[in-house]
Amino acid sequence: MRVIRNIQLELARFRFRVLVASMVVLVCFVVLLSRLVYLQLIRHDDLLAQAENNRTAIVPIVPNRGLIVDRNGVVLASNYSAYTLEITPSKVSSLEATIDALAQVVDISPRDRRRFKKLREEAKSFESLPLRTRLSDAEVARFAAQRYRFPGVDIKARLFRSYPYGELASHVVGYIGRINISEKEKIDDSDDAANYRGTDYIGKLGVEQSFEAQLHGITGVDSMETSAGGRATRRLATQSATPGNTVKLSIDIKLQHLVEQLFGDRRGALVAIDPQNGEILAFVSKPTFDPNLFVEGIDAENWLTLNESLDRPLLNRALRGTYPPGSTYKPFMALAALETGKRTPQQSIADPGFFMFGSHRFRDDKEGGHGMVDMYKSIVDSCDTYYYVLANELGVDTIHDQMQRFGFGELTGIDIFGEVRGLLPSTDWKRRAYKKPEQQKWYAGETISLGIGQGYNNFTMLQLASAVATLANDGVRMKPHLVKEVVDVVSHVPSLTQTEVQGTAIAKPDHIAIIKNAMAGVNLEGTSAGSFRGAAYTSGGKTGTAQVVQIKQNEKYVASKMQERLRDHALFTAFAPLDKPQIALAIIVENAGFGSQSSAPIARRVLDYWLLKQYPSEEDIAAVQKAQTMQPLGQPRTSDQVPLALRSGATP
Repeated sequence: MRVIRNIQLELARFRFRVLVASMVVLVCFVVLLSRLVYLQLIRHDDLLAQAENNRTAIVPIVPNRGLIVDRNGVVLASNYSAYTLEITPSKVSSLEATIDALAQVVDISPRDRRRFKKLREEAKSFESLPLRTRLSDAEVARFAAQRYRFPGVDIKARLFRSYPYGELASHVVGYIGRINISEKEKIDDSDDAANYRGTDYIGKLGVEQSFEAQLHGITGVDSMETSAGGRATRRLATQSATPGNTVKLSIDIKLQHLVEQLFGDRRGALVAIDPQNGEILAFVSKPTFDPNLFVEGIDAENWLTLNESLDRPLLNRALRGTYPPGSTYKPFMALAALETGKRTPQQSIADPGFFMFGSHRFRDDKEGGHGMVDMYKSIVDSCDTYYYVLANELGVDTIHDQMQRFGFGELTGIDIFGEVRGLLPSTDWKRRAYKKPEQQKWYAGETISLGIGQGYNNFTMLQLASAVATLANDGVRMKPHLVKEVVDVVSHVPSLTQTEVQGTAIAKPDHIAIIKNAMAGVNLEGTSAGSFRGAAYTSGGKTGTAQVVQIKQNEKYVASKMQERLRDHALFTAFAPLDKPQIALAIIVENAGFGSQSSAPIARRVLDYWLLKQYPSEEDIAAVQKAQTMQPLGQPRTSDQVPLALRSGATP
């Protein structure tokens, strides 16, 4: 059967199919053209950067950390370069097996393993962590020969911090340590995050921490061309890192060393200040610690030794240790009496050897008393009764207001972190400090012991030294500082720390002159005359003995019968020369007894060194150390702490 074809219909269908196919081709072409325009024009810069990133890698260049030097340029903190063996945990299938295998190539100690384990707990898995540091050339060569066996393990050259004097001035200099998680988060949230790319360490204490911004420097970058496997093939461009600036301290490391030697094995603190500008000349806290232990991450054994020691070597006693000032408080009490008109220099009291307050007897340090005592004699012979009476007349709030002007109970604003305020008591303080109404009330009996620097009084040696410096500087209070200047590493131009006046005309000049004259008498004919006999300069001073525990009435304090840590603290304050003081200091030797016996001899050597450039002999240093360990057999120590009955509200 013959089929008749409809040519016109078939031709129409064909034309329709061609049109549809053409439209599809046109749409595809338009899409391709649009995509080409989008990629070539709109996203050109972004894609070019991505392509460049696939070909190149940006490697941060960690800057050399700035130096820390003393006032004479002696280097206290520097850097050195060494090879480290590092592992990236995310690239290693079995860490323990890898470390065991590595131990057959290079020496890996149990301490290295413990430190690596600690670092793993603090870091992220993709970070490269040091397993061994300071590899020798032979160890580097041995590992390089077998590198193919250890994917995820590499040798890197790193800079390490070095503290060449070890424990000397460690509380001032501080130390650096590996950046922990919380510090990493703070850095990431800061404006300086980019500057810490590639940086693993940060200042943790002292000047290293407080001047981190000046010491860190500016991170540089290397632009490297990489292979398909990600290995660097050649350097394309470099932006060099800028090292950190040099931080120059005001302390004299030789003086610092002398004081730490004189302390021997005793605990305590000393702060020496230039009264005219606030520069700190020595800032001693004993015992000390070795900051080099922290550089690579301190191991558990050393950490436990430092952290659990009864001597608390990590405590900066000069900055954070608070103590009753003892009789070193008396010159300031006498000045308060002059300022308020409660006493004249000539006004005398009869001292029978005690002061009766109700039924409680506050005893003097001298049995039978000092007889008739005026202001000069009260300071020179350190008469307690004079100040019991004075404190009772002044009252706690007047004492507070007068002492606050000298910085007692206030932050000095020193340029390192961690300072504590101490405690200068007042009725308002007690209301805020306690919850029970009977505890909030201030009882008159609590005021008596404040007069001799006991009771609630607790201050740092920094505060006490600053107060003495203010007195020595005729009532001009300077802000203490440890950093003398910061030297720009590029321009070599020093940026001097500006001296800051915190107060002027704190007391009348003639009143201050009376107190300074009496303090000169202390060293000439008073309680510390033995230590300053034959001095080539005139100095002012004041001894002090601060109780650690309360003794009962009518009992004698016998040091030999007390546990060593329950014995009295020995304090001393001094300034010299008398006419225009160049140095003022405060010192405490914990549990060492009399200030005249233990602290004053140290102060004398400090003043001799600073004013006369005399450094004591080894024999002299040994003699001072020995004097600190010699306790008197017994003495009628003042029972000047307020009885518990008075503190709980009983009527005297």
